[in-house]
Amino acid sequence: MGNCWGSQPHSEVTPTTTGNLSTATPGISQTISGSTTTSGSYTTTTTTTTTTSGSGNSSVNSKFSVASGDQPYPTGQILPTSNLRIFTFGDLKAATKNFRADTVLGEGGFGKVFKGWLEEKGTSKGGSGTVIAVKKLNSESLQGIEEWRSEVNFLGRLSHPNLVKLLGYCLEETELLLVYEFMQKGSLENHLFGRGSAVQPLPWDIRLKIAIGAARGLAFLHTSEKVIYRDFKASNILLDGSYNAKISDFGLAKLGPSASQSHVTTRVMGTYGYAAPEYVATGHLYVKSDVYGFGVVLVEILTGLRALDSNRPSGQHNLTEWVKPYLHDRRKLKGIMDSRLEGKFPSKAAFRIAQLALKCLSSEPKQRPSMKEVLESLERIQAANEKPVEPKLRSNHPRQAHQAVHHRSPLKDGSY
Repeated sequence: MGNCWGSQPHSEVTPTTTGNLSTATPGISQTISGSTTTSGSYTTTTTTTTTTSGSGNSSVNSKFSVASGDQPYPTGQILPTSNLRIFTFGDLKAATKNFRADTVLGEGGFGKVFKGWLEEKGTSKGGSGTVIAVKKLNSESLQGIEEWRSEVNFLGRLSHPNLVKLLGYCLEETELLLVYEFMQKGSLENHLFGRGSAVQPLPWDIRLKIAIGAARGLAFLHTSEKVIYRDFKASNILLDGSYNAKISDFGLAKLGPSASQSHVTTRVMGTYGYAAPEYVATGHLYVKSDVYGFGVVLVEILTGLRALDSNRPSGQHNLTEWVKPYLHDRRKLKGIMDSRLEGKFPSKAAFRIAQLALKCLSSEPKQRPSMKEVLESLERIQAANEKPVEPKLRSNHPRQAHQAVHHRSPLKDGSY
């Protein structure tokens, strides 16, 4: 298991529990849960679940507090009611060939994720259908039921092009499953850090496109429902066939503070290297705690290096702490840019993104930009349409000397 530790939330309500973070070790995505402490009277999301044993009849009622009403947003909306399909366990056994080993896409703390084929009703075998991803709860999972409920609550009502689509769920006796759209290109993590002939380096324009897509999804969460995502990282950004980014895995998401409060106080959960310092230290979770995680991912996109990697030399394990001095200087920045870009990136745009990342990584939440402001900045950089230049000399990149090679499946359970 990953390294875990406890922290006592600071709150007017006397906290009674400790919280834990997971370690983002190469090739492993772990989440270790504690128990919840709340502060003040912020609105929570509740779930009422009923099931008829063995029949496949289930219902989930998701209760949201939508201050602005169920109104559409420019490219997304909050649905008045959940439109999730209820699958039977038999449906999903058939779709995944009885959860056969060769259909496994990945595995994490919740359980395994399987690739499946959903036949359209009324069609014969080999007819029209849909490729799906099925997440199946491991019976020994400690975090499963709460994360299952959170996914159904949030993804059942929030619809946006940059959020992965939850198609439905299954709740049958002890079986808990979630059914998602299948994302052909896997996770951003795999493209940045993966190896092998199947993994191609991402060119500059695709990296910028992915960053903008992820920013749109996160900005929608913050502005539409004031949802704090809480575990923003490269493995939770999935890519479709055109490299459109979609945020996945809402197991740790929470509704944000009420208008009279600046934060909520809760157990510390997430991933080392991405979690905001104020959250790690106090358990105080701000909307802008997500912005810090986004800043970490921006640095990963620039450098092609993991947020946390114990294989690097001492003093370089934590990426942001190590490279912050390089982000301030355009010439120094060139020395830490991803070597797989082969110098083919616009230096001015890269430096502007480095400056934006530094703002996101500010130690104080109030000093960080909102995700709406982050998105606008990235869109301006893209609109400038600066062309990558051919390098005269290939840079000597720290990845070549320090980063270990890790092989993995294109999709992981932590990515859904």
